[in-house]
Amino acid sequence: MHELVIRNGTVVDGTGAPAFAGDVAVDGGVITEVGTVGAAGREEIDATGCLVTPGFVDVHTHYDGQVTWDPTLAPSCWHGVTTVVMGNCGVGFAPAAPDRHEWLIGLMEGVEDIPGTALAEGIRWGWETFPEFLDFLDTQPLMLDVGTQVPHGAVRGYVMGERGARNEPASPEDIAAMARIVQEGIEAGALGVSTSRTIAHRAIDGEPVPGTFAAEDECFALGRALAAAGTGVFELAPAGVMGEDLAAPDREMDWMVRLAEETGRPITFALLQHDIEPDQWKKMLDLVGQVHDRGIPVRPQVAGRPLGLLLGLQTFHALRDRPSYLAIEPLALAEKVARLRDPELRARILAEAPAADPRMAFIGLGLDRTFRLGDPPDYEPGPEESLAAQAARAGVDPWDLYFDLLLGDDGRELLLRPLLGYAQFTQDPIREMILHPATALGLGDGGAHVGAICDASIETYMLTHWVRDRTRGARLPLELVIRKMTSDPAALYGLGDRGVLAVGKKGDCNVVDLDRLALRRPEMHYDLPAGAPRLLQRADGYVATVVGGQVVMRDGVETGARPGALVRGAR
Repeated sequence: MHELVIRNGTVVDGTGAPAFAGDVAVDGGVITEVGTVGAAGREEIDATGCLVTPGFVDVHTHYDGQVTWDPTLAPSCWHGVTTVVMGNCGVGFAPAAPDRHEWLIGLMEGVEDIPGTALAEGIRWGWETFPEFLDFLDTQPLMLDVGTQVPHGAVRGYVMGERGARNEPASPEDIAAMARIVQEGIEAGALGVSTSRTIAHRAIDGEPVPGTFAAEDECFALGRALAAAGTGVFELAPAGVMGEDLAAPDREMDWMVRLAEETGRPITFALLQHDIEPDQWKKMLDLVGQVHDRGIPVRPQVAGRPLGLLLGLQTFHALRDRPSYLAIEPLALAEKVARLRDPELRARILAEAPAADPRMAFIGLGLDRTFRLGDPPDYEPGPEESLAAQAARAGVDPWDLYFDLLLGDDGRELLLRPLLGYAQFTQDPIREMILHPATALGLGDGGAHVGAICDASIETYMLTHWVRDRTRGARLPLELVIRKMTSDPAALYGLGDRGVLAVGKKGDCNVVDLDRLALRRPEMHYDLPAGAPRLLQRADGYVATVVGGQVVMRDGVETGARPGALVRGAR
């Protein structure tokens, strides 16, 4: 008798091979049969009419703080994810000098929009060095498997103190000390090292992430530490990723290729389309294709949908810079909505000149690029659905329409403002990026930007939008989408024991009813430590999620099982 049998499903094994009808058996946390399983299971899941896939591997998350207080790592656990990788973009909480905890929290809060109050109250510190951090994670009860990377920003601050925090040049002694810490972390089980080179990433005090302007010798020293350890990925948010420097991508590609050639270690970086030069991503992919054909491991990470902001009374919006609105900003949502329905206050707010806040001006620009998200949410609206277009058809001022929509659903309405990946009002560029053989799916930022997005749901979106529902262009094959969420990211990070439904692989599986799979509209919850807010997005249609042979989610409800573990190193 088997411990678990998933029976009568459509098996999509994660390799890209055609789906087939079959069963999957798991014993001792490992897959023991795939195909027709004759023996019964002590536990069986009827997958009739459902997909059976490997557990999804999300390599770009920021659960570095949340993992110390939340064993479920929601919302990723609601979207079929069974393995997460954190420590991305050069930010994290190890190494951590005892007197630098507050600074590390401010760095994470500024870069990844995770409330500092939640981090300050929620993190249970129990380490200083990176190996000690891994040992701490080993003691945590976990629903999912967790891997992490050594963050350059934390390392720089640990070695150089305020000099590192202020991005002063590193001395040869500083660089040698940083390289030792990275190698020590990799040898203890980190999956890689990460850094950020985009000026869009700033600490809460406005200072760019330590390492943003690091000289080539510093970056190469981190890469050589991976080579010395014989394993690990070099992950980065490159300069120019937000379109702030159009010449940056070429420069970044040059040194990344040289580093990958010298060290033999994979380099993975964020690649997105931006409005300033909408076709630059094609040039980057062409360059990647050339080095990929030569066997040089440079792998762009691409997103499954546009990177954008969710605007509303519970998040932020372009009327927040009007003085009369600011006067009621502190009110509870219901009271705020009641006040905003007063015609006199409404007229006063709309008549006021915006304050000089470049952030609000930025999201307020271009109501031709702002849309009602809707329920179910639509992440690929046409230009005719923009607020500007709707207002023109109705013969009303677009800001009057904006105001009306903010009050929708008693102030819970959300507007979508795509920022990257939607320059031409189509997701066709995203489709081309996903199809490229060198790209890896990532950039969901699970656990981060909780006041503005909830892109940890991208795995579900890949199945609903790209496989089943898309109408404004070509879709993607089911087998390819599953591979991009399973074996491909697992292989990038050296996790060869998972991502495929095959005998001997880790027993991580999803049973998905594709016909009824659906993304719900994101909702604001106040469930972080200190009552801090975050947007959460649930899904319907996951019959079961299995980690190491144990069912951790059943029909969207946690079972209480905690089979997850720290993933140390390649395997």
